Amino acid sequence: MEYRYILEGLDCAHCAEEIRSAVERADKINGAGVNFMQKELTVSADISDEESLFSRVEKIVKSIEPDVSVIRKKDYTEQKESHTAEIIRLSVSAALFAAGILTEHLSGCVGAGHIAALVMYLISYLMNTVEVAIGAVKALAQRSFFNENTLMLIASIGAIALGEYEEAVAVMLFYAVGEFFQGLAVNRSRRSINALIKTRPETAELLRDGEYVTVSPEEVPTGSVIRIRAGEKIPLDGVIISGSTCVDTSALTGESMPRDVEENDEVKAGTVNLTGTVTVRTTSVFSDTAVYKMLESVERAAEKKTKTENFITVFAKYYTPAVVGLAVLLALIPPLFTGFDFGTWIQRGLIFLVVSCPCALVISVPMGYFAGIGRASSKGILVKGSNYLEAFSKAGTVMFDKTGTLTEGSFKVSGLFPNGISEEELLETAAYAESCSSHPIAVSVTGAYGKPIDAGRLDSCEETAGKGVRAVTDGAEVLCGNAKFLSENGISCEEHSGTVLYVAKNGKYIGCITVSDTVKPTAVELIADLKRRKIKPVMLTGDSKEAAAVTAHELGIDEYYGGLLPEDKRSAIEREKALLDGKKRVIFVGDGINDAPVIAQADVGVAMGAGSDSAIETSDAVLMNGDPAKLSDAIDLSRATNAIVKQNIVFALGVKLVIQVLGVLGLANMWAAVFADVGVAILAILNSLRLLKK
Repeated sequence: MEYRYILEGLDCAHCAEEIRSAVERADKINGAGVNFMQKELTVSADISDEESLFSRVEKIVKSIEPDVSVIRKKDYTEQKESHTAEIIRLSVSAALFAAGILTEHLSGCVGAGHIAALVMYLISYLMNTVEVAIGAVKALAQRSFFNENTLMLIASIGAIALGEYEEAVAVMLFYAVGEFFQGLAVNRSRRSINALIKTRPETAELLRDGEYVTVSPEEVPTGSVIRIRAGEKIPLDGVIISGSTCVDTSALTGESMPRDVEENDEVKAGTVNLTGTVTVRTTSVFSDTAVYKMLESVERAAEKKTKTENFITVFAKYYTPAVVGLAVLLALIPPLFTGFDFGTWIQRGLIFLVVSCPCALVISVPMGYFAGIGRASSKGILVKGSNYLEAFSKAGTVMFDKTGTLTEGSFKVSGLFPNGISEEELLETAAYAESCSSHPIAVSVTGAYGKPIDAGRLDSCEETAGKGVRAVTDGAEVLCGNAKFLSENGISCEEHSGTVLYVAKNGKYIGCITVSDTVKPTAVELIADLKRRKIKPVMLTGDSKEAAAVTAHELGIDEYYGGLLPEDKRSAIEREKALLDGKKRVIFVGDGINDAPVIAQADVGVAMGAGSDSAIETSDAVLMNGDPAKLSDAIDLSRATNAIVKQNIVFALGVKLVIQVLGVLGLANMWAAVFADVGVAILAILNSLRLLKK
C-alpha cells in the first residue's frame, strides 16, 4: 500500500534526500519518495498497521531533521507560518554577539570585560547550536556522518578548540540566519508555484432533498445538480441548466479572456464563475475532471526526474564524503611540511569542511524544474514531469495529427464547381439530399446552404455508409457522394483533389463541392516558428493523401503522410527516432482516441486539452486550451528552465570551488565558507523564481 505524509518545516533539499534514503532502507518498506517542493513523503509498504508505520517514519524523520513535523496528508491543513520566535532568537543572539565583540575590544581582551565577552559569546553560541547538536547526534545514531548539522558542529567546535571564539559563534549565527532566509525563500517559491496551480475547488453546493447543502466535490455523483454563485470556483464539469454568466478559464487553460456561457453550455471544474449565479448538472465525478488530473500530475511531476537531477543526487552522495576526506587531509598533511603549525591548517580544514555542505547543489536543480513546471501550468501547459520539460528543448522533429490538432475538426464548404447549372442550384440540390445525413460533410453542406429544409420537397433518402446518399427531391433522383459511388451508378465525373462531394441529378453529373477542415489560426504560425528553430514538422493523418496534401500546403508543412492507421503512425515515429539517433527528441501532438498509443510511443507525447480522455491520460504534456501555438511556449519555457538550472549548477559549484581554493590559501574565513553553503542556496532559489516571471 502507498501512504502519504506531509513533512512540515522541511526546507533542506539534501535532508529531503537523506530522509527518503533512510525511510527506504527501513524493514518492510518497498520504496519511498520525497517531493521537496510539496513537502510530501510517499511510502510504499507491506504493512497493515498504519499507526506503526507512522511511528517508524516519524522516528526516522526526527533523527535527521528534529524540527520537521510528520503529518498524515489526509489530516493536513496548511497553516500560516509564524516566524516571530525565530526572529527574536536570531535578533537576541546577534545582539549578544555584537555586544561581546564590543566588550572584548574595549577591555583589551583581559580581566572582567574579557570574561563578560566570553559569557555573551557562549549564550549566543548555545542559542543557535543546541538544535544543531541534537540533530547531529541523532544523525550519527543513524550512521549519517555527512549531514549539514554534523559538519557545522564539527567546524564550530574546532574553532573553539583553536581559541577562535568569535569565529565559532559567527559560524553558527551566520548558518542560523542563512537557514532562516533559505526557509523563507523556499516557502516563497512554494507559495508562488502553488498559487499558479491552486485551482482545486474546496466545496460544492449540492441540491439534496430540495435544499442546497455544502459538500466536498468528491462527494458529488454524476448527474447531480449544483449551484455556483458569482466569484466561486466551478467544482465539477457539467452543463448549465439555468442562468448565464461569464467564466474565467485562465487557471485551467492559461487564456486571459473570460468566456460568456448560458443554458446548455459546458463548464469545466477549476474555472471561476465571475458574474452570475448558475445551476449546473454535473457530467463527471471530481476524479475525472481536467483540474483533478492536472493537480495530480503536477504533484507527481517531481517524481519523474531528469538525467541532470539524478546525476546531481548521485554526485552529491559521493561529493560530500570526498570533500570531507580532503578536509581531514588538509588539516593533517601540510603541517608536517610547514613547521607543524597544526592550528592554521586545522582552521583551513574546517573552512574546507563547511564549504563541502551539498545543500546548495542539491536544491539548485529541482527548484529550477519545479518553477518551470509551475510556470507552464500558469500558461495552460500541463507537464507531467521535469524530464519531459527538459526534453522539449531537445526537440528535433514534431509530428502532428491533423484533425483536431492542426485543424478545427469541423468541415466547411471551400469550393463550388457546377456543371451546366448555377452554384446556388448545385448547393441547394446537395443540401436537400444531404439533409438526412449526420455525417460531418453533410452537416457542412447544409450549413453552407443556410436556409431551412422544406421536408415536403424530400420524398425519400437512403444513405450508404462510406459512399454517399441517394435521395429523391421534387421528384428527381439525386446522388451525392464520392467518385466511386457515382461510378458504381454509371455516372462519370470530373476528378478534383481534396475532400470532394460529387453530385448527380437524374443520372447526369451536375457538379461537385469541395469541403475542407478549417486550419487553426495559430497553426500556420507554429509551423513557421518550428522551421525557424530548425525543428522539422511532420503531419501524420488517417485522411486521404489528397486531403493531407491540401492541409499540408496551407500550413507550410513539407513532409506529410496520409491514409495512415494508428500502427502506421507508430511506425513513422520509430523511423524518425532512428534517424535522430538519440541526439534529439521526437514529439508527437494529437488529440483523438486513436492517438493514445501513438502519443505513448513518442519521446514526449502531447495531447490537446479539448481531446479525448485517453489521449490526455497517456500523454506526457497537455495543451489545456487546445491551441497548438502553446507548443512554442513549452519549448521556450523548457530552454529557459534548462538555462537557469545550468546557471544554478555552475554558480553553486563555482563558488564552492573558489572558496575552497581561497580557504586552502588562507584567504577565506568561516563567514565566506558559510556563504558558499547557505548563501549560494538562497541565490539559487531566487534565480529559479525568475521563471515564474518570464
